[in-house]
Amino acid sequence: MQMTSIKLKKLLDERFQNDNWQTTYNRDKDTFRVEWKASKQGITITLPNVVAKYNQKGESVIDDLEDHVKEALRIMNEEQQLEGMEKQIFPVIRSTSFPIKTNANNKLIYKEHTAETRIFYAIDLGKSYRLIDQPLIEKEGWSEERIDEIASFNLRSLPVDYKHDQVADNDFYFLASQDGYDASRILNEAFLEEMKANSKGEMAVAVPHQDVFIIADVQNKMGYDVLAQMTMKFFAEGRIPITSLPMIYEDKHLEPIFILAKNRPEKDN
Repeated sequence: MQMTSIKLKKLLDERFQNDNWQTTYNRDKDTFRVEWKASKQGITITLPNVVAKYNQKGESVIDDLEDHVKEALRIMNEEQQLEGMEKQIFPVIRSTSFPIKTNANNKLIYKEHTAETRIFYAIDLGKSYRLIDQPLIEKEGWSEERIDEIASFNLRSLPVDYKHDQVADNDFYFLASQDGYDASRILNEAFLEEMKANSKGEMAVAVPHQDVFIIADVQNKMGYDVLAQMTMKFFAEGRIPITSLPMIYEDKHLEPIFILAKNRPEKDN
């Protein structure tokens, strides 16, 4: 049975029946929203995206969507705190187009990283996480510097296991532990320096989406093309895309690059 937006809306109405929630359908935008009646905080679902996935993969798509939305609603309705949660605070990499305010118009805590990326901070809640915003740190009297120090320390404690692949005499290393912080490992400077010390050619890295970090030891011109293609492919497939531009790692500095025809990288100025 082919799914349509109207059929999907009816399905979601059934799945999200709860006395404390309300659901609305926006016909013009073809979106479905479920939110807490009291706070008006909630999730908006773009129906055509789900319809396309459903028609490819079937009923499991709706089950996954229901799980994620219910978990997000649960977190929205809980009081989070930083005190006592120090070991659960981690940095997360996002694109520079990622919103810097919450839906409630609260400023998210973030730090500039590269021309393509920013660092945000999250409290790990097991199945999901909450990004840290200004009201939360003000309530507990924490500074942004303290958040950054704790998050950086916790990141360094994460394992850096990778798979190695060789393509056209270039070495590629993939970190994909699926713990939500694969891209964040680009912030582990000690690990980057170790990989740089062991590289035979020029070192480039990529964070196409949240759940992968690619390191390339580029030893010939073909290596740039391979890296560009890999990065674009991962970027298109990622659940939380970050950037399709790889970066050269030189002198502890990351510089996004365009990879032009005939393999020559050009810095993104």
